[in-house]
Amino acid sequence: MDPLWKKAKDNPSASANLLSKIFFCWLNPLFSIGYKRKLEEDDMYKVLPEDASDKLGEELQWYWNREVQQAEKDLCPPRLAKVLVQCYWRSYALIGIYIFIEEVIKVIQPLLLGKIIEYFESSDPTNTAAVYEAYSYAGGFSLLTVVLAVLHHLYFYHVQRAGMKIRVAMCHMIYQKALCLNSKAFAKTTTGQIVNLLSNDVNKFDEVTLYLHFLWIGPLQAAIVIFLLMYAIGPSCLAGMAIFFILMPVQTMFGQLFSSLRAETAVLTDDRIRTMNDVISGIRVIKMYGWEKPFAALVDEVRRMEISKIMKSSFLRGLNMASFFVANKIIVFITVCVYVLTGNQLSASRVFMAVSLYGAVRLTITLFFPFAIEKISESLISIRRIQNFLLLDEVAPQHLGLPVAEKDCMVKIQDLICYWDKMLEAPTLQNVSFTVRPEQLLVVIGPVGAGKSSLLSAILGELSQESGVVKVKGQLTYASQLPWILPGTIRSNILFGKELNPQKYDRVLRACALKRDMDLLQGGDLAIVGDKGANLSGGQKARVSLARAVYQDADIYLLDDPLSAVDAEVGRHLFEECICGLLRKKPRILVTHQIQYLKAADQIVVLKQGQMMARGTYSELQSSGLDFTTLLKEEEGQEGERQGATPFPGTVSHFPHTHSDNAMSSMSSLSSSLYSLTDGAEPLTMAVQPMEEESRSVGNVGLRLYVKYFKAGANFLVLLVLILLNALAHITFVLQDWWLACWASEQKHINVTEHLNGSFPRQLDLDLYLGVYAGLTASSVVFGFLRSLVFFNVLVSSAQTLHNSMFDAILRTPVHFFNINPIGRILNRFSKDIGYLDSLLPWTFVDFIQVFLQVIGVIAVAAVIIPWILIPVAPLLAVFLFLRCYFLQTSRDIKRLESTTRSPVFSHLSSSLQGLSTIRAFKVQQRFQQMFDGYQDLHSEAWFLFLTTSRWFAVRLDGICSIFVTITAFGCLYLGDGLEPGAVGLALSYSMTLTGMFQWGVRQSAEIENMMTSVERVVEYAELESEAPWETDKQPPHDWPEAGSITFDRVNFSYSASERLVLKNLTVGFTSREKVGIVGRTGAGKSSLISALFRLAEPEGRITIDGFLTSEIGLHTLRQKMSIIPQDPVLFTGTMRKNLDPFRQHTDEDLWNALQEVQMKAVVEDLPNKLETMLTESGSNFSVGQRQLVCLARAILRKNHILIIDEATANVDPRTDSLIQKTIRDKFQECTVLTIAHRLNTIIDSDRILVLDAGRIQEYDEPYVLLQNQEGLFYQMVQQTGRAEATSLLYAAKQVYMNKKRVTDMHCAKDICAVFETSL
Repeated sequence: MDPLWKKAKDNPSASANLLSKIFFCWLNPLFSIGYKRKLEEDDMYKVLPEDASDKLGEELQWYWNREVQQAEKDLCPPRLAKVLVQCYWRSYALIGIYIFIEEVIKVIQPLLLGKIIEYFESSDPTNTAAVYEAYSYAGGFSLLTVVLAVLHHLYFYHVQRAGMKIRVAMCHMIYQKALCLNSKAFAKTTTGQIVNLLSNDVNKFDEVTLYLHFLWIGPLQAAIVIFLLMYAIGPSCLAGMAIFFILMPVQTMFGQLFSSLRAETAVLTDDRIRTMNDVISGIRVIKMYGWEKPFAALVDEVRRMEISKIMKSSFLRGLNMASFFVANKIIVFITVCVYVLTGNQLSASRVFMAVSLYGAVRLTITLFFPFAIEKISESLISIRRIQNFLLLDEVAPQHLGLPVAEKDCMVKIQDLICYWDKMLEAPTLQNVSFTVRPEQLLVVIGPVGAGKSSLLSAILGELSQESGVVKVKGQLTYASQLPWILPGTIRSNILFGKELNPQKYDRVLRACALKRDMDLLQGGDLAIVGDKGANLSGGQKARVSLARAVYQDADIYLLDDPLSAVDAEVGRHLFEECICGLLRKKPRILVTHQIQYLKAADQIVVLKQGQMMARGTYSELQSSGLDFTTLLKEEEGQEGERQGATPFPGTVSHFPHTHSDNAMSSMSSLSSSLYSLTDGAEPLTMAVQPMEEESRSVGNVGLRLYVKYFKAGANFLVLLVLILLNALAHITFVLQDWWLACWASEQKHINVTEHLNGSFPRQLDLDLYLGVYAGLTASSVVFGFLRSLVFFNVLVSSAQTLHNSMFDAILRTPVHFFNINPIGRILNRFSKDIGYLDSLLPWTFVDFIQVFLQVIGVIAVAAVIIPWILIPVAPLLAVFLFLRCYFLQTSRDIKRLESTTRSPVFSHLSSSLQGLSTIRAFKVQQRFQQMFDGYQDLHSEAWFLFLTTSRWFAVRLDGICSIFVTITAFGCLYLGDGLEPGAVGLALSYSMTLTGMFQWGVRQSAEIENMMTSVERVVEYAELESEAPWETDKQPPHDWPEAGSITFDRVNFSYSASERLVLKNLTVGFTSREKVGIVGRTGAGKSSLISALFRLAEPEGRITIDGFLTSEIGLHTLRQKMSIIPQDPVLFTGTMRKNLDPFRQHTDEDLWNALQEVQMKAVVEDLPNKLETMLTESGSNFSVGQRQLVCLARAILRKNHILIIDEATANVDPRTDSLIQKTIRDKFQECTVLTIAHRLNTIIDSDRILVLDAGRIQEYDEPYVLLQNQEGLFYQMVQQTGRAEATSLLYAAKQVYMNKKRVTDMHCAKDICAVFETSL
């Protein structure tokens, strides 16, 4: 909650001098630190003030608001693209000056090259003037190369920063919007989609700014080059340019095809990641149900479609790259053919001048210009998506309640009608009216799905009203039904941005029964809680959430079922000390299922199906005899018994140890004098489970990994063919130019000899030269294309193989893995890392290999022509290797910092979206926005370094290249006695291409290394240890387990080898058809007993079911033969049918019958497509209670002989609760049923009760027998529920005992008769 922004160092670029800015020297200190040790967050520099998130965001927001108002006036939709242009055009236009100068230089260089070659053609050593002239040309040539290098990187640095600014501003706006979305908007968007906007769509701005200027530079440059070519080789240049202009639309077409494929792929990727999210969130349940296969099939199907699209787009990419690679060859070929065939004679100076001029425009026209068009079309799609998001409905601006006197605050509701979804005929709420004044407690009750939570949403303004009045005077605060915990400390969760006032804080902790828990947790209230409060039990989360509301000290309290997550004792403590204690002066609205508290209410509202059935005090309602009394009727008989009716919330806890076993047990709150919690027991298993740090692999990526990566995509033979193709493509590539040089030199010789002899002119054998030339050109084209396509094919299939093996490994790994790794981290491997493997890595690899081979070609050519060049090349190579190693040390850390600082931005967004209603109720949007900006700035610091360090490196690399060019240029002149002009032309024009290309190749190689860490991370997950096999040879009979008897024999159990035992030496037997209740305090090992039975981790000792050792059977065989109703009801995104029966084993009739049994038939029939209705993200269109009923229906369908219930009667009103109990008694009469209970009345009628404490068995017998032992743990637990409750529990236990005794007595009598008769 309270991120401690570290004092970052001031940014040196602000105060650097001109030279330092040009060569990025101000980064030197950072590099020397990075070379010595690993860079940490404190080493990063502060964001420049003009890059700060809040400033940028506010600025863009101002333009956007202005546009929205203007659009309302003009009655047209507002346009985000226009806003971006208005906001950024000035600063962006200025950067164009750099690129303009750079492109002019690129055109001047070939002219100087031509002059140098001309000197060789008319070489006359005696003419000193000509020699000096040649040297001055060479000097100019070299100088321009240096200037080019510098300008190029300044331009890119500035445009990338411009892109960063737009991205940051956009993110700020998206987050600000997300905080204001209303329920209608959430029907149109999902959390995943918003995260996607923030992770993918805004990145388009980083890319589009790079190329935008080329839209005008491209055509301009082309015009100048045509003009110069006309001067050099006359009209035949038009033939070559024509090819350029044919290539452009072709590439643009490729680009459009490509982006349409991208769009299709993106939809499938979203789909796959959503399914993955479901699978990982519900992994415990999937494992216990043995449902891995249908889910694997689901992901597999989406992934197959995604890969086929990716394959297509990769082939397009391959064609595009190859056409780029061979374009130059074809153009020069056509130009030369036309030039020669129109009767001109080749001369080296002209040919190579033309080649270089083509080279100068080649990049701009065939790459950057189409890129600009492609990126613009892509970013327009993104802008449209963001624009649609920014135009979604917002909640009505919240009446920031004026501070009112305490006596004036109130909530008044009159004839309220609300809809969540207009499609459904029935309104969510109708004709609700009431008023709550200070010191009044209004209790809202009603069956599951009655609209109780919706009522609170309406008061909060989350649910817009159709008609009626909601009047709120005073400040609201709210405790939600599913407690929302932010990552951070427990204290920060309770303070929630308020100042710490120790006395008040202490009072709140006491009132919310948290004092005891704080003492037990390591680190007390400064203990760190993970994602979604993962390491707290359900009860603790509920109480932290309540404490947060109480600490806010608002005027009006809305409490959504805070009592359901805790056991009776704590529940009563919360009710008396907190709701009717600390808060007694305030107006309070409490939603609850706990009927025993109704007498304390000032008024009661009864809701049913969104209608208010009754309103009044307890006595009024009792006398009116409304449906309310039937809610009560069930209670009367068990009046005492029901006080313990603590249903359990659907808290989503991912930590099995601390599965929301009732709050830290009643004693914790009242530390009752009976005995201390840790009496003789070991310290609680509540120790917070630390999240494992994400492993950041340090250092280089090994060669083994590359081998693995390639091996995953193809076999050895294919790889060999690939290597051959690459070699051939480049050899023909160089030979083609070489042949041209020979041809030109030969022509010169003929001219010279003719000149000397004056005899008849000798003709060159045109057919021979042209024929060979055409052959070489054709082969370089063919090999170029083949090489690209094969390469892409291999790499994409490798991505597919790796994804499959990773997914398989994830499905097969033990549950423990998911407890120590947060969902986000696992999902990141499936989204970001697999995304790299799919598209970016193959492209980068192919590109790198291409460039690398070209660079080798350049050096080889130069070395053949002037062998002396190899002498200076060696030290240059050494400098280069050192630079690369020096740079990568730092760059790798910065890249890592960039990705680690990126994740808080996303996790902050997703946790904000989960707790949206809470954030709004507490009116802390402003603070969350600031936190978001803080996280953004932290990421910008890393991103800024990432940009500048890569420029630092590139400038230095291009420096090395300019030295090489200079050496070549002067080398030719100095050592150039008797050099052919063709050879000089070849060497110089080749070395010219080195400048941009070399540093690009090196950066690509670094990129590959960085992206290989993604491969490494995928491989790491693909090699996770796996559970026992799903199927084994030992198959129990088909109808096993027929009897359903379970025995534990000396079982020890812990979730992983490194953790302490949670079950110790457990020996116990459950006989066939027995109903057993399992009780014990938090951390006693109740859930662990179930985990051991299901082998979620391998137990030591023997567990047998009907005589079969569970450790010998396949996991699926075992798990599919037991039904479980889990603690958190998990529904998956998909149809209702898929949720009930993923294997499609049952008929529709079966499904409807099961739904009928749990009284969900009516609800499902009301859905638009009945069983085929898609459930939204994890079934959020059902209330928690309804989800629980669906889970019960699953169990009914499975018809197994063993049923395990993990106290699943959470958030369920007493009617539904008794319905569940009744269904279980009727439908599962023939089954062995184990119930983990938090409320004794649900299990008091069991055949036997197992009492666990700290992983050991304390007692195991019939309930009535256990209650006779006054020293026993069970007796004490019953006493703690209160006198009335205890009496009724004792009475119920006695009834059961007596009934059983009667039955057994009768059996005995019958048996005696039988014996008597047989003996007769």
